[in-house]
Amino acid sequence: MGELQRFNFDVTGTVDVSNPKSVCAAVIAILRGRYDGIDTSTVESLFTEFARLYRGQYPGFFACDTQYHDMQHVLDVTLATARLIDGYEIGQPLEKRLGRELAILGVAIALFHDSGYIRRRGDSRHQFGAEYTRTHVSRSARFLREFLPTIGLDTLAPIAAKLVHYTGYEFDPATMHLTNPKWHMLGTLIGSADVLAQMADPGYLEKCRDRLFHEFELGGITRELDANGAENIRYASPADLLKQTPAFIRHTLNERLDALFGGAYRYFSAHFGGYDPYSASLERNRVHLERLLQQYDDSALQSLSLRF
Repeated sequence: MGELQRFNFDVTGTVDVSNPKSVCAAVIAILRGRYDGIDTSTVESLFTEFARLYRGQYPGFFACDTQYHDMQHVLDVTLATARLIDGYEIGQPLEKRLGRELAILGVAIALFHDSGYIRRRGDSRHQFGAEYTRTHVSRSARFLREFLPTIGLDTLAPIAAKLVHYTGYEFDPATMHLTNPKWHMLGTLIGSADVLAQMADPGYLEKCRDRLFHEFELGGITRELDANGAENIRYASPADLLKQTPAFIRHTLNERLDALFGGAYRYFSAHFGGYDPYSASLERNRVHLERLLQQYDDSALQSLSLRF
């Protein structure tokens, strides 16, 4: 835990993604640079309420207790979402641009896309937020429907509850009925940011081993029952999760980022002027992990520092 806390910055090393105020300032700078005269007071309110929710100060909710899907992960995804939105808007004809309202909606969805992991007070069903792993996106949709009207975004709450499913696996976004093609584009940008921000995280490998496996255990993901009631072990240990991660990365790139989301992550390059630091960092993580897997056995991977 302590070592990972040293890696508080985004892939560019310029924004402290463990600090809501730092990410809020960075997101506002992006929005103001893209949309002349934009009122960012709603964005400031979103970040304020987000921090209250994750710290256990929001009425009716406990603090976030998931160590992988934590405040830093969400802030990292939110910054990546703002950057992707900006990259998309560059060079688009006027009729295809998302505009300031949908850009703010994208920030809102990104900030609360994992709110479903947070337990409500009075919850007697589960003791840990990770136990909602399989249904957390639907719970996030419920939170967005309830929360957005409180900050003046009531007309956007229903669409937010749909688009948040681009960050999960409960529903296939390809089957979602959306009357506005801009909504679909916004969903692909948010979903792409969610995937790439975490896999590009400089601490991704150790977070998978030291945090994600534990969440999967609590969420019933490591061991599953088949149709006949027989138990199948999906991840036998943290080291086993690491061994399966390269294949997961390749599958996610091919099937989710490229196929399902149409390669929307490539708009990072437009935002950064021709270079995509997220894809570059992801590739470093993948190559480094594959080298480690070739050199060490499971027992070494359990305790080994996974740094470059």
